[in-house]
Amino acid sequence: MRTLVSGVAPRIQRVDHVALALPDIAPAVPLFCDALGATFIAGGDNPLNGLRTVHLQLPGMKLELLAPIGEHSILTRGLAERGPGLHHITFFVDDLAATIDAWSQQGLSTVGTNDSQPNWQETFLRPTDTFGALLQFVQTTRDWSTPTTEFGIDDVLAGRVQWRDHVPCLDP
Repeated sequence: MRTLVSGVAPRIQRVDHVALALPDIAPAVPLFCDALGATFIAGGDNPLNGLRTVHLQLPGMKLELLAPIGEHSILTRGLAERGPGLHHITFFVDDLAATIDAWSQQGLSTVGTNDSQPNWQETFLRPTDTFGALLQFVQTTRDWSTPTTEFGIDDVLAGRVQWRDHVPCLDP
């Protein structure tokens, strides 16, 4: 068993959201929005990783619903092998580079690091190192909790919203 010492906790600002992987988001909307009272924040399609996302605000937490858009999606294999369920937990950190360094000092390597956009820089710890949960660490300059007024969940579900530079944009 690996012994970890304090190092990353001071970097964490908060848990931002929990993400669920689903084959299709639309059937989940009645449960989360109607029955549980979630409020739509934003969402859209990301053709680069083949994902459709919907961000929801529930009392005391945010939820991200993820679904594949096409066979090239990063979710396709996982859904086929494990079915729907928890995909990842996202932590906002004050300094991504320092967080990566702290994990390295713990003997853990990060994967999927992308620091090319100032409003969303991310890295992950593999589920094999975190008791089965994919953990995402993000440094951001954007407020991700204010609901959009530019489009609605129906626009996202219809594929009319695209993520561009980590900002959801309604297609003309």
